[in-house]
Amino acid sequence: MKTIRYRSHGRDVYFLEELLTDLGYQVYISNFFGKDTDISVRDFQSKHDLVIDGIVGLKTWFKLIEVKKDLMAYNDKLLSEQDIIDFADQFGLELAMVKAVNEIESNGKGFLIGGKPRILFEGHIFWRELEKRGIKPSQYSSDKTKDILYKKWTRVHYRGGVGEYDRLKKAEKISDSHAFHEAAHCAASWGAFQIMGFHYKHLGYSSIDHFVSEMYEHEREHLKAFGKFIANTSFRSKRLVDWIKEKNWARFAEGYNGPGYKKNKYDIKLKKAYDKYSA
Repeated sequence: MKTIRYRSHGRDVYFLEELLTDLGYQVYISNFFGKDTDISVRDFQSKHDLVIDGIVGLKTWFKLIEVKKDLMAYNDKLLSEQDIIDFADQFGLELAMVKAVNEIESNGKGFLIGGKPRILFEGHIFWRELEKRGIKPSQYSSDKTKDILYKKWTRVHYRGGVGEYDRLKKAEKISDSHAFHEAAHCAASWGAFQIMGFHYKHLGYSSIDHFVSEMYEHEREHLKAFGKFIANTSFRSKRLVDWIKEKNWARFAEGYNGPGYKKNKYDIKLKKAYDKYSA
């Protein structure tokens, strides 16, 4: 792990904030080491007889990992090199193509520290999924539900990490009706490749619960769902997997991530990752 501190950026920061959250700290999980993380790190250092400087170096990393003894509980759920090779062979893709997509689209891993699959709950999708089931979302819209039920997309209510499970649980508990359970799980994106739950039928899963149970199993299942998605989803008259084969990163990114891909430069990141692995 790198030595990081206030205002640092990167995946090490993301991992640190996940770990702090799992240890009970209220921090916003991102790639930026903000003031909330700095305060939490100093508190942790204070409670564990470390130098209180807010710098996460070797000693602080070691103590964080020591305290969180089940840190590596999810390690047996991670993709191997052979999994990536098998996937490339199955879909007729260059290995570098698969590694590039895996790096950029999966954000590095598919499980939280505690062993649950990564999710992101979308309140506007929850609204839509309730409507599909003949339920009027407006009847349940209030100040108490404003962070989980809304008509238009916003990132304001994202909490990241295990906080997204709190939002999911809150959504499904609005009503005892099983429809709310289904709609809530359909409104989250799951695993390493963040496949939306509502795609479960399109991908051949018997139910949303079947899909979710597979996401809990292994990153290999995340990759399998991703394969089904790119093989069965068309965009601009071609399947997503075909755009990958043509190395048309812009078309693939647009079809996979939506029009916001340009703002996030997903196509540029994919090309750079592909060039790196090709080399």
